[in-house]
This record gives sequence, C-alpha cells and structure tokens, in this order.
Amino acid sequence: MLDFVQLEADLDQEERMIRDTAREFVEEHVKPDIGEHFENGTFPKELIPKMGEMGFYAPNLEGYGSPNVSETAYGLLMQELEAGDSGLRSMASVQGALVMYPIHAYGSEEQKDEWLPEMGTGETIGCFGLTEPEHGSNPTAMETYAERDDDGYVLNGSKTWITNSPIADVAIVWARDRSADDDPVRGFLVETDRDGVSTNKITEKLSLRASITGEIGLNNVRVPEENVLPGVSSMKGPLSCLTQARYGIAWGAVGAARDCFEEARQYANDRDQFGGPISRFQLQQRKLAEMGTQITLAQLLAYRLAELKERGEMRPQHVSMAKRNNVRMARNQSRIAREMLGGNGITTDYSPMRHMANLETVYTYEGTHDIHTLVLGEEFTGIPAYE
Repeated sequence: MLDFVQLEADLDQEERMIRDTAREFVEEHVKPDIGEHFENGTFPKELIPKMGEMGFYAPNLEGYGSPNVSETAYGLLMQELEAGDSGLRSMASVQGALVMYPIHAYGSEEQKDEWLPEMGTGETIGCFGLTEPEHGSNPTAMETYAERDDDGYVLNGSKTWITNSPIADVAIVWARDRSADDDPVRGFLVETDRDGVSTNKITEKLSLRASITGEIGLNNVRVPEENVLPGVSSMKGPLSCLTQARYGIAWGAVGAARDCFEEARQYANDRDQFGGPISRFQLQQRKLAEMGTQITLAQLLAYRLAELKERGEMRPQHVSMAKRNNVRMARNQSRIAREMLGGNGITTDYSPMRHMANLETVYTYEGTHDIHTLVLGEEFTGIPAYE
C-alpha cells in the first residue's frame, strides 16, 4: 500500500494492529460485495454488529467499553474503512463521532451508562440530527424547536440528509429551547420509536449509494427531562461533534484515494496494449506520479493533525484545512484513476468510479468545500465572509 515517505514506520504496535485488522476486515467482508450494494442502493447491514465486535465505533473514547486508542489509530481505522467505501466510514463515523462522542462529552452518567456500551457493540444504532431542509451550511438558523411541558419537552421540526436515520434506534436532535430566554441550542436523545417520530429513507441517490440516508420528522414528540444532554447549551455542542467527525473524514478521504491509486497502478501493470503494459507509457507514469504525490501530501497533513489532536492543540480551523484539502485531493485523483482504467473503469468491478461518485457527497457534507474555504479565509484575515 502507498506509504511513500514511510509514515507507517513510526506506528506503535497497537496502531499497526488496528490498521491491519481494519484492512483485513475490508478485504474480506467489504470489497467482495460493495459494488453490488452500491448498484442496488443498499447498505451491508450485516456488517454493523461485526464492526461492533471489532471495536470500530469510537475506539478513541475512554471508558464505557471504549479502549481509548490513539488519535492516529482512530484515523487509520477511518482510512481503511473508507478504502472500502465512504458509506462504511460514514456509518462508523456517525455512530462514533456524532452520537457516542456527544453523549460521552455532554451526557449525564445515566445517559452514558445506558447508551455507550450498546452503541459501542453496534447493538444500538444512532444518528445525528442537525441539517434541516432549509438550513445546511447555516445550522444556527435551525427551525426545529423544543418547548418545556410538565415533565420534559415537546419537539417539533424536521431534519434531512441524516445518515443511519431509517435504521437508528436513537437520534441526537439539536433544537432551539424556546423555554429559555435566548433560545439556546440543546441536544435531545430521541428514541425513534416515540410517537410523532418519522425516519423516511431518501432514495434515488447518485452518490453514497451504499449508505442509508434519511430524514427525521418531529411532530409533537415528547421526551422526558432525562433525555436532554445536560453538559452543553449552545452551538458548541453540534459544532464540536462535527470537528470530531471531520477529523475522521480527513483520514478517510486518504483511504479512498489510496484505493483508487492501487487499483489504477495494478491495472496499468496488467493491461497489455501495443505489445506491453500501459504502465510503460509516459502519460500513465505521469498520472501515477502526480497521484502518488498528492496522496502523500494528504497523508502528511492527516498524521500532523493526529499529533495536534493527541496534544490537545487541534483547532477546528486545522480540521477545516485537512477536510477541505484531503477530500478535494481524493475527488480529483479518483477521476484520474478512473481515466486510467478506460472503459472498464465505469463498471462496479473496479472501485475508482464508485469512490468518485461517493466523494461528491463527502466534498459537500459536514461543511461544504466552499464553507471550509471561508473558515480558512477568516482565520487568515480576521474577517468573516459569511456574516
């Protein structure tokens, strides 16, 4: 596997084990059937408990069944899962970074004890309700609201583009608390079998097809007081979760790009035209040289991000740069890899076009490429362009 500047030589034993375990899992359980799932628009749900058994959900958290592995180990896990398919990494990323993380960071002890162990094993599936039909890049304008009643809250509103929602047992819904003077944003644990909750599936997607995506409808949904996350009452709650998830995306995109590179390199060596392999042609070598270089640069950024995160020095702006750069890189290089495969590259027998289609979603979700550009613009000038 591409590791041109030998970054993996510095991995410790646990990090190597997690990398190898995830890579073997993807080779054995994901790659043989993922093209068919992509074509049919289905997610391999039988892998959910298997990933739980392997410890793929939030292993970088501490306690409640999570082993507290290094941030590099977590990044390597996301990289290997997305080398299989972005839908697989998305499922694990939502479960861990967007649902288990906020419960771990902001939940009560009772909430942690109730939800985290079963979510870690995959027995319970969660989803994260922030994006709304009219509010994507500007979640602060959310219209979903909660109002206090005698023994808890009543929620109304809708969320969309929610990974896992049709199969989720619980949703973390972010809503404005109208009972407070300044309408603070609060997190609510909403079991999806409560009266008034709907989780319709979104179909006819042309990207991230091997992923279950849906909506969350809330029509006078009653939740008790103990379902409110007590540790946060502002946009810091959902935004901090997105920082965790975007960290995983920055690593995952490298995995998708690396898989495209390996597929293209193997094909170029195997494909015989004009009396020899097409890899002997300067045009093909130039493509591989550029692809390998861009992937290596993205790897360096991901590894440095892990170091900063481990030291507690990683800032959201760091993650914006890594997410923006690495996803753009993967999006561009997947197209080049597909090009090298010629006509064969448009089939599900090969991974680059599937990755290419998936990366259109990854380029857009969890902060669009343009929004992360503006985040960095504000960081470098001190002037926010979106206010």
